[in-house]
Formats: sequence, C-alpha cells, structure tokens
Amino acid sequence: MKKYLTALLLSAFLLCTTAHAQKVKTSAVPAAVRSNFDKKYPDAKKVMWEKEDGNYEANWGGKSNEDHAAMFSPSGNFIEIVQAIPVSELPAGVTAYLKEHYKGKKITEAGRVTDAKGRVTYEAEVNKKDIVFDEHGKFLKID
Repeated sequence: MKKYLTALLLSAFLLCTTAHAQKVKTSAVPAAVRSNFDKKYPDAKKVMWEKEDGNYEANWGGKSNEDHAAMFSPSGNFIEIVQAIPVSELPAGVTAYLKEHYKGKKITEAGRVTDAKGRVTYEAEVNKKDIVFDEHGKFLKID
C-alpha cells in the first residue's frame, strides 16, 4: 500500500510540474487580452486559448489550428507570435547545427518567432525540445 501511494503521489507531482499550458475558455481570457488580440489579428478564425506561465496564448490557423500562436500578458500586452513554417525555410545555420548535434533526428516542427520589438528568432522542435536560434541560424538555447 505504501509503494502504491508513493507511486501515485510521484505521478501526480510529475503531472503538475510538467504541464506548462492549460486550455482556457475564451470567456476566461481577460478582456484586455481579447481586445488587443482582436485588434492585432482581426482575421484570425477558430481561436483556441491556453494559459502558459501566467500569460495567454491564442492558437489559430492551419489544419491543427496551431499555425499561429500569439502570446499576451494578462494585462493585454503583446509578447510574441510564433508562425509555423516549413522546415525548408529555417536558416542554413539551423539545419547545419541540428545535423551536427542531433544526427539522424527529425525536426518535427519549425517556427519563426517575432517578439514585441520585432526581433526574429527561429525554433526547431527535435525530440520534443524546442531549440532556439537567432535570425541568422546561430544556436541560442533549448527551451
């Protein structure tokens, strides 16, 4: 019984600490966030909301409704947008880095990230990790 309880508590802890984003109903998204999102992306359709690390993320577009992901602070300030791109559109430095450091591993997602100041970075998902690069394809970090 003690082993069972320990395993159950460990499972619950791992679930709580690994869950980064949680789905949120549109009605639960602060009015300032929805208003600023609607102004910035008036053509967005079928928007799904998540709360991640205290911020609100709107996902829309494409077959999975996740071709675009815009992040806003709870007060409605725009943080960044991630736009899904074909792997072939990643800078050459990204693919070279990944070939060297992740030999034989597949890039499962690629995205162009533009922050509130207009800075562009790129993300490549490999082995369920987001690997981040600058606009020239230079490695920055793993998220």
